[in-house]
Amino acid sequence: MSEANPFESLQEQVDDAAAYLDVGDDVVERLKHPERVLETNLSVEMDDGEIRRFKAYRSQFNGDRGPYKGGIRYHPNVSRDEVKALSGWMAYKCAIVGIPYGGGKGGIIVDPDEHSESELERLTRSFAKELRPLVGPDRDIPAPDVNTGQREMNWIKDTYETLENTTAPGVITGKAISSGGSEGRVEATGRSTMLTARDAFEYRGGDIGDATVAVQGYGNAGSIAARLIEDLGATIVAVSDSSGAIYDPDGLDAVAVKEHKNETGSVTGYGDVEEMTNDDLLTLDVDLLVPAALENAIDADLAEDVDADIIVEAANGPLTPDADDILADRDVLVVPDILANAGGVTVSYFEWVQNRQRFSWTEARVNDELEAVITSAFDDLVDAYETHDLPNFRVAAYVVAIQRIVDAYTNSGNWP
Repeated sequence: MSEANPFESLQEQVDDAAAYLDVGDDVVERLKHPERVLETNLSVEMDDGEIRRFKAYRSQFNGDRGPYKGGIRYHPNVSRDEVKALSGWMAYKCAIVGIPYGGGKGGIIVDPDEHSESELERLTRSFAKELRPLVGPDRDIPAPDVNTGQREMNWIKDTYETLENTTAPGVITGKAISSGGSEGRVEATGRSTMLTARDAFEYRGGDIGDATVAVQGYGNAGSIAARLIEDLGATIVAVSDSSGAIYDPDGLDAVAVKEHKNETGSVTGYGDVEEMTNDDLLTLDVDLLVPAALENAIDADLAEDVDADIIVEAANGPLTPDADDILADRDVLVVPDILANAGGVTVSYFEWVQNRQRFSWTEARVNDELEAVITSAFDDLVDAYETHDLPNFRVAAYVVAIQRIVDAYTNSGNWP
């Protein structure tokens, strides 16, 4: 994994796209930095009575198109620059799919595997208390991310509502159905990955049903994407998680591998298959590669050995800018993260809309609405790519997204 700074990668991506737009350097500079970043120290009591300190962040990147929106992750490698980058990617992600949000992201430096449920609840509620002045249904709406889910979102919702003495299900998304969550939310990121992969094969004149597929990262997004892509007829030949990778040229059963991971904690040890490293998986000769782990998984050195025809980024920032350039030169089609994994924030938006209306949609409606949003955004990306004769799909996605944010900023004017 590369040590490239994700925030610098984001800024480089913005510069690359802005070069194709009639936008002033001063406006571009504004679009390369968050509007504010909260850095806080949480003092939390452990089960044994010890008070431990945890550093946490919340970055609000751009609010020109609506309230800030973005997940909260729990991971030992969370950093200030990481959440700044992720909040920026979220702002452009919301713009490319046309939903009325800005970008936000938060995180706590913690390994959740080292803590009990009660410790994690106290940690989550402590962070929610610190976030209280910044968040709200019309201000900033957090959501799940790495190592967080419905449980943590429910705790944040309850903390906010208790402190505000109100009912505000729209303060957060990714909640359990019984707490105001949306049907289809758990599958949403994997579903948009599948939809963009399908559309990418159609754009290239192929059929995803004939494809061989490798998935790096077998958490929520990766495992669901694998299952949905397999449902289209594709053959999943390799998957991985932090423990390693497994490979079977005849095909893996995506559901059975997930069940094995749920039982054992890892994909390794599954059946009579070949085991390999994550880097080995990323360089397999496959039709489709889905990086679904953390950022910077593929750097320039590894990109030289990537042997996939199409890459669909289920993770945020899995390719460094240098890797992007190398893959573009080799005519590898990369569907960028800000579109490929936008299903999560899109269905979060649907959840927020349902919360505001106090009315629930069926799962079928959620999935139909999501497909309409993602396929329309893919068409917009292709149109920009071909109209402006752009070097790759990532630049095309940013051209569309930046223009939409600039239009909103220009229409509103600069105050004061």
